[in-house]
Amino acid sequence: MTLGPEIRFRTITLKRYRMLDVAERYAALRDLYAANTARLAGAATYCAERGIRLFRMSAALYPMLDLVDDPTGQAVLDELAPQLRAAGQAFTEAGIRVLIHPDQYIVLNSERAEVRQSSLHQFLTHADVLDRLGFERSTYHAMILHGGKGGRADVLAEVIRDLPDAARRRLALENDERAYGPADLLPVCQATGTPLVFDAHHHVVHDKLPDQDDPSVRGWVLQARATWTPPEWQVVHLSNGIEGPQDRRHSHLITALPSAYWDVPWIEVEAKGKEEAVLALMRPEA
Repeated sequence: MTLGPEIRFRTITLKRYRMLDVAERYAALRDLYAANTARLAGAATYCAERGIRLFRMSAALYPMLDLVDDPTGQAVLDELAPQLRAAGQAFTEAGIRVLIHPDQYIVLNSERAEVRQSSLHQFLTHADVLDRLGFERSTYHAMILHGGKGGRADVLAEVIRDLPDAARRRLALENDERAYGPADLLPVCQATGTPLVFDAHHHVVHDKLPDQDDPSVRGWVLQARATWTPPEWQVVHLSNGIEGPQDRRHSHLITALPSAYWDVPWIEVEAKGKEEAVLALMRPEA
């Protein structure tokens, strides 16, 4: 996604969708999905022209696809199968790695059975989209989740082991600011063969550290790298706080790059400035 008009995806609200009859729903989703798929293919060109080699695909690319009681979205994607395959191929041919970060409402280890069931359904829907795009079932095209419900790391590990291949082989876990620091997630990652996406900003906030050059940041970069197979696929997240290291809110641009990241092969930038932040980092003077 970009701040500019180049990569803007369309959407529809559930309320608006429910107001449509069956035929109207199919037509609405077909128009929307076709437009978003074409825009996704265009994102490969956009990134290639700017030397950007990592793209976070929107988790909201195909709204209503995860409705349990309505298969319309799945039927539309079946029709658009050639377009999806072509969009995925555009990224592959350009050598651009694609990741996805499903929303925070996916909690695989929730205490509530209905939440676990809904979360699993949503997660598998994202895996199905990656399959349709032709992306391999590996963490090269990772599906990144936070640890979910705090204090339930053992349940999280059990759920991961039982995931279907399409999801399990792509899953990566990221430390957060509250429930799961890297020390909480590392045992889960080691026990299940799941790579750890280390986020230095979250780590600093979680452990109340002075900044992202705290010595522990380098230690966690290396420990996280050991969970990736191969290590060259390691991904870390980069963001800054608006008003300092302890501010959870992401800044517009990146002004502090931890020295521990200098030899990390893949850095995913999380900044409000989106492409402005990425391109600013790529300038020689950055």
